[in-house]
Amino acid sequence: MTGVRSGADETIAAMQQELDDLRGQVAEWRARYDAGSVRDLNFTNSAREVAPLYTALDLEGSGGTAFELPGSYPYTRGIHATGYRGRLWTMRQFAGFGSARETNERYKFLLQHGTTGLSVAFDFPTLMGYDSDHPRSEGEVGKCGVAISSLADMETLFEGIPLGEVSTSMTINGPAIILWCFYIAAAEKQGVPAEKLRGTVQNDILKEYMAQHAWCFPIEPGLRLIVDMFEWGSRHTPQWNTISISGYHIREAGATAAQELAFTLADGFTYVERGMARGLPVDEFAPRLSFFWDIHNDFFEEIAKLRAARRIWARHMRERYGAKDPRSWVMRFHSQTAGVTLTAQQPMNNVVRVAYQALAAALGGTQSLHTNSMDETLALPTEHAVQVALRTQQVLAYETGVPNVADPLGGSYYVEKLTDDLERDAEAIFKDIDDRGGVVKCLEAGWLQRRISESAARQQWEIEQRRRVIVGVNEFVTEESLQIPLLKLDEATTHDQAARLRRLRETRDNAECTARLDRLRAAAADESENLVPYILDCARAYCTLYEIRASLESVFGAYREPVFF
Repeated sequence: MTGVRSGADETIAAMQQELDDLRGQVAEWRARYDAGSVRDLNFTNSAREVAPLYTALDLEGSGGTAFELPGSYPYTRGIHATGYRGRLWTMRQFAGFGSARETNERYKFLLQHGTTGLSVAFDFPTLMGYDSDHPRSEGEVGKCGVAISSLADMETLFEGIPLGEVSTSMTINGPAIILWCFYIAAAEKQGVPAEKLRGTVQNDILKEYMAQHAWCFPIEPGLRLIVDMFEWGSRHTPQWNTISISGYHIREAGATAAQELAFTLADGFTYVERGMARGLPVDEFAPRLSFFWDIHNDFFEEIAKLRAARRIWARHMRERYGAKDPRSWVMRFHSQTAGVTLTAQQPMNNVVRVAYQALAAALGGTQSLHTNSMDETLALPTEHAVQVALRTQQVLAYETGVPNVADPLGGSYYVEKLTDDLERDAEAIFKDIDDRGGVVKCLEAGWLQRRISESAARQQWEIEQRRRVIVGVNEFVTEESLQIPLLKLDEATTHDQAARLRRLRETRDNAECTARLDRLRAAAADESENLVPYILDCARAYCTLYEIRASLESVFGAYREPVFF
């Protein structure tokens, strides 16, 4: 035994000597090469200073992930033991424009060209819970997504697409519960039971108050509806993710990578706490929670952000919330390349930006990915641009060799150090939020909104001062303009949609609609009621989106944003 101990001591002493030698070599290197930094911008998007060299010394006390395997707690290196060898990420393309009929045709085009999951973009009236013929919808119908005002539109949207076989993601938040019920009812019309449906509804209302501003109701009723979906979905749609906790829109509003990481996870913890407060066992609903991340331009920071997110979520779910089921510890997420990084100038450059961002998402271990089209900063994407974006994923998946190895950057001194640093940043922000009374209190005070606005202003200043280079915008500018074809929407969409709604109201059983909306209002006034069955019954009777929203708003009231500037 003494000999074993002596051998171990000698090994430790040798390793310490190697670190001491390395420390001297690094000091010598810095004295020789680091004295005159040649670039002005030596920091990440999160304003973290970047050293010119990283070594094992930067991981002292941490060790990185040297003793961690993919598929094992805390999942820094990925949630699947074999990475993408067992299964590639789902290739989604966010699509929706004009009418449900036009978007249905685009979905069939995407499925024919290799898309493995659908992702629905709704127009602004739908995002806000208004019917297409509502006065507030004028000029916006079908412009930034598909117009869906009733179950009839949802049936058309997925006509000829078997909902029991595809996975569908729906980017909708304020009226998410209503659109989800439309989808379930449309599946029933196809003969597909709810338990066979696979997909995700974004349904992240906290980030709406924080960043995107597409809400319908005040914060507390909004949270009630989300927990209703957790409760009902865990028992009736076991393969459906009833929320996608979204950092994407927080980042698009101007947050840094560190803020996106921390604010999004803080929202996630709030949803967990509200579910548990309802009396739901954490392991009953947590396995169906999912996340949605923005993949920006800072290549290594984005990879580290995804690795840190998995580790933080796993630790908090197990240690803070007492989850016992390993599925509750696992963070599953979708990623999308950063729309805010696309430029109208030299739009072909966007193809390159998207490719590098997609590579970062894959190296970070995403389970699902959308790649933006090069023309999205100018208009809704054309079929050609969408196909190039999809081919970008396919080249990455089948030609680069990236999927062959799980977490290929694990062990990189720089990536491991960035992962540790982002985790520390996030924990510091969690403490700040907790000290201020939690996410809801911070939203009511406008504190979270101010942090994002300040970050956005700093980044814009850096671009204007040319401290941050945007190729084709503030450097490498050319005079000639590149003309690319843009998607033109038929202005008749608004009139056609209004006509369809008029026919719907004339042919449905209006007395039954009124009765079901009355029952919904009564249930909304009773906080002990789960509202999913009532909204689903309204959807089946062809009550419209705004009729359901207005019924709930008559009980819940309207949200008024705090003044925080």
